[in-house]
Amino acid sequence: MFVEPKRNRIAERQEATRREILDAAWAIARETSIASLTLREIAERIGMQPPSLYTHFASKNAVFDAMYEGAWEHYREIFATARSTMPAAPRAALRMVAHTFFDFAVADLPRFQLMNQRTVADFTPSDQAYAPAVEVLAMLSALLTELGLPDQAERDLCVAIIGGLVDAQLANDPGGTRWESLLDRAVDMFADEAGLPGDRSTARPPRARTTTARRIEGEAHDRIVRTANNH
Repeated sequence: MFVEPKRNRIAERQEATRREILDAAWAIARETSIASLTLREIAERIGMQPPSLYTHFASKNAVFDAMYEGAWEHYREIFATARSTMPAAPRAALRMVAHTFFDFAVADLPRFQLMNQRTVADFTPSDQAYAPAVEVLAMLSALLTELGLPDQAERDLCVAIIGGLVDAQLANDPGGTRWESLLDRAVDMFADEAGLPGDRSTARPPRARTTTARRIEGEAHDRIVRTANNH
């Protein structure tokens, strides 16, 4: 006889409240800035007394920790989805890697700042929160090795080039395509220097890249939802 496991409704309510707190934190960060986020603002946004937040998060940095972990988990799923459809040609694959991260990064400034910059001066992610970022770097390193880029210096240069274009785009032309339009050219310059085989690209128009990014993010979101529903 099959007996369905009992639902832990208290745990479900606690998790729903944590999700509501984090959603409010992201919303406020996008309206103001990630660095100026306060627990009082979060509490007011969701109609909760500030001391009650401590039932769910021990401190503001604990909120940041959960935000950081969730952001990197999200990108891990996006990268995994992109990886499963990546072309075999090394240069084409490298361009897809670059566009996947670039599109994700420029879509949300506070998220990018929390994930990749020291915008919140006194915040350092916990080992648990940092784990998805480590997994992404391991996935990237494995892929670059497959593409013929086994050296750490080459990996560092690749990351620096893509990250630098993200920084320039967000700082100087947010919402535009000025540095986005240079991404394929920069990847080809790097590929030439690293000796990767293949032809140089004909840059895709920004709209085509956006469509690809939306497809990848949509597939990754579906995977996240399915995973959550299975727990």
